[in-house]
Amino acid sequence: MAATAPISAVARTILANARILRAGPSVNWFLLRYMGKFNVLQRGGRLIVHSHLPPLNSKAYSRFIDEHLLAESPGPSHAQIGITDACPQNCGYCYNRGREGVLMDTPTILAVIRELKSMGVFWIGLTGGEPLLNRDIVRIVEEIGEDCSAKLFTTGSNLTQRLAADLKQAGLFYVTVSLDHMEETKHDQIRGRRGAFRTARRALEIFRALGGMHVSVSSVLSGDMLRTERVEEFLAYLQRLEVDEAWLSEAKPSTQACWKLENVITESERQDLIRLQDRWNKKGGLTVNYLGHFEDRRHFGCTAGQKMVFIDPFGEVSPCVFIPMTFGNVREGSLRTIYGGMRSRFPAQDHCFVNTNYMHFRDHDGRKLPFGREESLSILNEVRFGPLPQFFRLQNGRSGTRRRQQDRQQTGDR
Repeated sequence: MAATAPISAVARTILANARILRAGPSVNWFLLRYMGKFNVLQRGGRLIVHSHLPPLNSKAYSRFIDEHLLAESPGPSHAQIGITDACPQNCGYCYNRGREGVLMDTPTILAVIRELKSMGVFWIGLTGGEPLLNRDIVRIVEEIGEDCSAKLFTTGSNLTQRLAADLKQAGLFYVTVSLDHMEETKHDQIRGRRGAFRTARRALEIFRALGGMHVSVSSVLSGDMLRTERVEEFLAYLQRLEVDEAWLSEAKPSTQACWKLENVITESERQDLIRLQDRWNKKGGLTVNYLGHFEDRRHFGCTAGQKMVFIDPFGEVSPCVFIPMTFGNVREGSLRTIYGGMRSRFPAQDHCFVNTNYMHFRDHDGRKLPFGREESLSILNEVRFGPLPQFFRLQNGRSGTRRRQQDRQQTGDR
């Protein structure tokens, strides 16, 4: 298990990034309080808050400071790319279910990565399907480069020791293996594949044996697992496996089968998980990173279509992996242009978009997902977005102050 980073190493990193102070006291105080809810871990010489932020002493984190905190880039910061739709498992909650078309080839995927980075993306998640089934995955990881964090989401299928070593050599640092339950039969049942549990356990062993990588488990919590005591039991199990992080999410209403109230997490359950994360992280050791914690109004909220973008295996551009809408295809138009049109309709807000708006999907023809651009725009006409979350309120306040200062300076110059 990764060791907690020495205070001296963290201090040196802070000093090396001292320009972050120009983001203003309110933004910096917010970031200190948010990051203070995690233990900074050290793995392979890198300092990690959690796997959805680049290591603090990386080129990717420097880009976060320069392009998003200081320059306030209007582009996305995070992206996920489906690099194949093939998968040996059959999860009932899979957000990729029903998507179809002509798969992106490797040159198209590489071009998408380059364009995303030019737009400001400093973190890319590789997903699918099962991304390890893409024969060019090593080349794809190489394209992401040192100035952008790559995170692999995998079931472990098709993994060999050689492939794991090649991925590490190509620059992969963050890897998360899907494991939804501590009981083998229940995990296999959820995943619709006998042997899925053993495949996941073997993948964790292979990646951990390599050393120098941040290895986590990604878990979609079922209704049964949402109870606090069950999650505590599961986290204790993961800690015994000596993984670095538990990346937790509830099942999202992304497909027709899940468009039911009883399938959607309640606010009480979400707040219980937020409190559980904060309580668990105070212990040290295994990091708990719950999506609903990040999306809380006191933190960053839902950034789908704003700071997050998803390009599915067929090139369709969606606000995030969980929202079954497309605003264009990368083969038919500029990704930058498609994103710009989508972003204009998706302000950051203080709650998860799909958890609170899935009912609008039911009133439209959802036999083929994702909804096309025109249908998506029609759905958005029925949506009322919530207020800004804390981070974006602070950043907007800083922008307003800076504009007023510039106006006063220009007035003085005249």
